[in-house]
Order: sequence, then structure tokens, then C-alpha cells
Amino acid sequence: MKRAVILTNHDAYTYNFRKEIIQGLIDKGFKVYLVLPYGEKVELLKKMGCEFIDLPLDRRGTNPITDIKLLLNYKKILKRIKPDVMLSYTIKPNIYGGMVCRFLGIPYIANITGLGTAVENAGIMQKISVMLYKVAFKNISCLFFQNNENKLFFENENIAKDKHRLIPGSGVNLEHFELLEYPPDGTIEFVFISRIMKEKGIDQYLEAAEYIKNKYPNTKFHILGFCEDAYEDKLQAMKHIVEYHGMQKDVRVFLEKTHCTIHPTYYPEGMSNVLLESAASGRPIITTNRSGCREIVDSGINGYVVGQKNSMDLIEKIEEFIDLSYEQKIAMGLAGRAKVEKEFDRKIVVNAYLDEIEKIN
Repeated sequence: MKRAVILTNHDAYTYNFRKEIIQGLIDKGFKVYLVLPYGEKVELLKKMGCEFIDLPLDRRGTNPITDIKLLLNYKKILKRIKPDVMLSYTIKPNIYGGMVCRFLGIPYIANITGLGTAVENAGIMQKISVMLYKVAFKNISCLFFQNNENKLFFENENIAKDKHRLIPGSGVNLEHFELLEYPPDGTIEFVFISRIMKEKGIDQYLEAAEYIKNKYPNTKFHILGFCEDAYEDKLQAMKHIVEYHGMQKDVRVFLEKTHCTIHPTYYPEGMSNVLLESAASGRPIITTNRSGCREIVDSGINGYVVGQKNSMDLIEKIEEFIDLSYEQKIAMGLAGRAKVEKEFDRKIVVNAYLDEIEKIN
């Protein structure tokens, strides 16, 4: 039986965004080994037939000793399994998994899920990261990118040339995120779905919510996601303006009752899953003019694009949306669904992976 190893850093992301690829491998007769830190979604992945190997990983830490330990653990695991192919996602699995595969002669495919602030911003961390990527990806079989800007960065840095392939992010499961009925006219409800951190545009969302709520009392502003410590007090102080619902397992419950998703991020995204899921559900979207976001919006057709860190621009676009007729809002949501069906169906991503794996095996 052929063996595939998947290196990732998070159980929920793996289950929510990669399970169709995993199922595709299983259907092709592969035994799939998952190497990641344990989390509750691991049980669902095991039920699919995956072999799980628990390996803790500090996603944002820069301690070289911890990273060397991770590299050695990857080497030990990959040497034992001897996979026919290794797939990796996110920075550390990509770099350290890639290095091990290069050393052991294992075919591997990596996915750039966003550059991350260390790579996007010029400086010593960017130089180190570029050097590590060059080492890790020297013999790579295929390097997937979720947006063209990330791809251009790697091209300009001369990393894994001629191995690049662009895919539409993680794609979206159109059966799971089906077209939802548009909520009734009346109170217009907005939602912010993300980790609550500065780079995701939470400050701009809160500023806009305060202005709009005072001017248009018939509006509601929801927030979903894990709250970073810095914002707990602020959200509490603004509970008359915004409703904070914490982490939610199923965002569809909130998409069902909201009229528009606002994602004012300036974080180095790969391709925003929040926007893909909202558009697939038939919800207009307002987001920033940056890679990983702008690709999902045809401005004025299925949503609006605003400047990064620009609260006034965001307020203006929210007002434009409020001024649309009920029929226009519905049409905007339907246009988003049509765009996602055509360009961002997860089946496109799964087929791209299976195609590249077939070339190797």
C-alpha cells in the first residue's frame, strides 16, 4: 500500500480545509499518516482512516532549539514511514519537512498558505526565511500558491523555479457551505469572523461599528473568533455596540442571520476562507485591497473592496451597502455564490493535488 504523510500545525484547519484531499488520497489507495499537535478534530480524522502521530509544534515561536527538535522529529518519523509522498502546509512544516524530504530523497509537495509577517516585511527575518525556503524547496516536486502575489515573491527570490502552481486557496466545500436564504429586511446585521487581533482589522471594524450604529440604530454588529488578550477589555467596554460570541464551531448559524461579512484584514493571507465561506453562503462581503482577499470580490457586484487600515473607507462602503435595496443585496449575495462556484470550488484544489501526486507515483 502506498503511504502519504501530511505535516500540518493545527487539527481544526486540517479537518476543515484538507479533509477532501485526505479522502482523495484514501480513495486512491494511500495509507495517510497525519503529523500534527493533538486537538479534538483529530478523532474525526482518525475515523476517516488516518494514522495519527502527535507532534507538538510552536507555530509562532522563534526558538532555534525548539525548531531543531521539530526537524529531528520529522526526520525520525519520515525515516520510519518511508512515504511515497509528503504534503505540508504552513511555514514550519514546509521548511523543516522539506529539508528532511530533500535529505531522505522523499517526493514532497508544499502549500504556501500565506507569507506571514516575518516573510512579508523586509528585514533580517525575511532574509533568514528566504534562505531556509531555498534549502527546503531545492528538490520539491510541486509548490502550491494560494494567490499570485505570494507566487511572484517566490519567483523574484528564485525559490523552486519551474515548480510553481497556483490554486484557488483551500477552495470551499460547496455542499457544506450551501446557498442560504437571505435574512429578512429590517435590522441589517454584519459579522466579523476571525481571530481577534490587530492585523485582522478589528480596530477598523470596531470604529466603523461605533459610527454606523450611532447613525443607523437599525444595525447589528457581530464578532466571532478567538480573542487575543489585548482586546478582551475593549470588547467588553463596547458590548452596547458589538455582540461578541467567542469561538464558534459552525459559522453557518451566524451567516444565516447576517446580511454581510466584513473582513478588514491587513494580515498576510493565503486566501481568506472566511470570505470564501461567506460568498458561498450567498452573503455580500466587504474586505481589503490585498492579496488573498481582493481575488474573491468583484467590487460593486458581490461586495466591496476598501483600503487597508482605512476606517473611513470602510464606513463609506458599509453605508453604500446599507443604501442598497433589499433586492440588490440579495443579487450581490447570489453573484458571490456564482463566483465561488466557478472559481473556488474545493474540487479544483483536490484535483490539482491528485494530478501532482500522480506525476510523482
